[in-house]
Amino acid sequence: MNVLRFCAAPLAALALMACASAFAHDPSEKVTVLQDEMLKNVPGKKALMIEVDYKPGQSSIAHKHEGTAMAYVISGEIISQVKGEAAKTFKTGEYWYEPAGSEHMVSKNASATRPARLLVFMVLAPDEKVLIPLEH
Repeated sequence: MNVLRFCAAPLAALALMACASAFAHDPSEKVTVLQDEMLKNVPGKKALMIEVDYKPGQSSIAHKHEGTAMAYVISGEIISQVKGEAAKTFKTGEYWYEPAGSEHMVSKNASATRPARLLVFMVLAPDEKVLIPLEH
């Protein structure tokens, strides 16, 4: 199990290459890589499972994923918005899907007083970036 903390700077170095700068979020947001496995039945792709812990009121920067993502709310409530869609609040036990290349405009803890936890499963090529910050 590999626990990563995020870098705060301009958040530019965001490729998942087994380094601590693999994700670009708030410096106190906690991400745990649960699994990172090559898929034997899908040559050239891997499955990545991560757990994201949001502190109360915490949010991620606007970003996109090169891989396909599926997210499940383990605890708390998460507000999520993909470009072109309305923001939606997902509660414990709810989930959503983001196709590869989706622009994730909002990902944040809906509560200012309680933490939230998110499980994310992704399928991507080993050289694809997990998270790319969107420029404003």
